[in-house]
Amino acid sequence: MRFVPSFRTALAPMLGVLLAVAMQPAKAEGTTVFADTSRIASIGGSITEIVYALGEEGRLVARDSTSNYPEAAAKLPDVGYMRGLSPEGVLSVNPSGILALHGSGPKEAVDVLKKSSVPFIEVPDHYNHEGILEKIRIVGKALGVDAKAQKLAAETDAKLTAAEKQTAAIKERKRVLFVLSTQGGKILAAGSDTAADGIIRLAGAVNAVEGFSGYKGMTDEAIVSAKPDVILTMKGGGPPISEEELFANPAVASTPAGTNRKMVSMWGGYLLGFGPRTAEAIHDLAVELYGNQVVD
Repeated sequence: MRFVPSFRTALAPMLGVLLAVAMQPAKAEGTTVFADTSRIASIGGSITEIVYALGEEGRLVARDSTSNYPEAAAKLPDVGYMRGLSPEGVLSVNPSGILALHGSGPKEAVDVLKKSSVPFIEVPDHYNHEGILEKIRIVGKALGVDAKAQKLAAETDAKLTAAEKQTAAIKERKRVLFVLSTQGGKILAAGSDTAADGIIRLAGAVNAVEGFSGYKGMTDEAIVSAKPDVILTMKGGGPPISEEELFANPAVASTPAGTNRKMVSMWGGYLLGFGPRTAEAIHDLAVELYGNQVVD
């Protein structure tokens, strides 16, 4: 006979976490350095990459499901998707500190974690050159390895500068439409203030979408008016978008990208992570967009 948990049984774990939080002593707000760095839970793929790039992976006790690079990170306990966390899941690994990328959620779960006795440091996520360097410095400071972080930031800064210079001489900039999904035949595209908009700009191109921020559905008229030269999609972030499906859309088919069947697809964590590998992602995207016009 299958056991069906009662409402009280199902609610018990969450009540336990809330009770534990309520009984914990208050902690100082605005923590920037962990007092104990021996058991860190890393939330956010770019955060985990930075920890590994700093050579401090031995401090990690868990990671979220977006932290799949480097491959060694997959061996760590997975506390769930960064935007769908549960407090009991994160606290179950008994972390000495939680290092979380801005945007982790849901808000209710993050609020509980911030009120727990475990120090919680939130790392800003700005989709530009300086934003990556800021992440590195904040993560390094949190772990008490400022000197390592300054060195990595300097190396990353040089790589990003070189990657951006590769398209500096190109006069005709490609118009790129980033499509997040096509579920139900609806094109969900990236506007401003998104990682997609940031990487498109860094690769020397123009976001074909104007007038809104975040990710929104586009009408057929808006797609046609955007006149994208290239459709950009990501792999590994949900149902894959096939060329057949995309170019079967009449509005997309009527654009320059549709006429030339120009679609570029790259791994999401690599393309949109804004971490230590972003210089390489900029280069790879630029080559896809401009070919031999890219100057190495």
